[in-house]
Amino acid sequence: MRINYPVRMAILDMNNNYENMGIASIKRIADRFAVVDYEVFDVRHKKEVPGLDFDIYISSGGPGDPLEYEGGWEEEYYSLMDQIWAHNETSEVKKYVFFVCHSFQMICNHLGIGKVMLREKESFGIVPVDKTEAGEKEPLFRELNDPFYGADFRKYEVVSPDHDRIAAIGAIITAMEQTEPGSPAAKAIMAVRFSKEWFGTQFHPEAHPDGMLMYLRRRDKKEMILKTYGSQTYEEMMHNAIHPERLTITRDHILPGFISGAIDHILEYSDQSPLVVNG
Repeated sequence: MRINYPVRMAILDMNNNYENMGIASIKRIADRFAVVDYEVFDVRHKKEVPGLDFDIYISSGGPGDPLEYEGGWEEEYYSLMDQIWAHNETSEVKKYVFFVCHSFQMICNHLGIGKVMLREKESFGIVPVDKTEAGEKEPLFRELNDPFYGADFRKYEVVSPDHDRIAAIGAIITAMEQTEPGSPAAKAIMAVRFSKEWFGTQFHPEAHPDGMLMYLRRRDKKEMILKTYGSQTYEEMMHNAIHPERLTITRDHILPGFISGAIDHILEYSDQSPLVVNG
């Protein structure tokens, strides 16, 4: 079977028309790959859900309760994911999906691998993330330190992993939340390899350090953070943001590595070679 050039990517915008930096950052990463032709779908606001005619799907983060039924798009979204999963079980040419934050919580709930809960306190900033033992062997984490850093914005989280269900579908937890020693809070699941073709993170691997610094320096955002979280949290966030290497290595390896691996597989069935440009 042959694949037509170019490789087609669907970027699923789950931000529900709220201001965000995520989609621009995902597009910037996708623009590195000369063989990728992408299209953005406004899933929640305009109820745009793509079909099965794409090779790679990137499902973004977004605000709100991942379990709340908004009406008009959920069934189609989950149906698409079920179709992709079924396709990969039978087809020689696989389709690849990456889930970020809100989308990660949704798919974890849909697959039944953990419990989605409202956090006692919202996580907001650049946080250390611990690799699991399996995560030490994860190719997308190969160049990352342990712990590594991720941009993390969540009112909800996935906890209480169902290890029987995880084993049944062949998934692997690759990263967990780093909590204070002795903390009674349950650790959140921070990354999962759902299959060879599916990967997801609770944090935002697309986050750009320059964008984060600009975001934190905006007067309205600074005032909001100080009012909501206090000066200590703001100073910690700025401390991490002014060390750009903490986010740069995450941004440059996880999502680009996922896309690159997907392209390598897809183009095995075409006459094209993957062309990557820097940026």
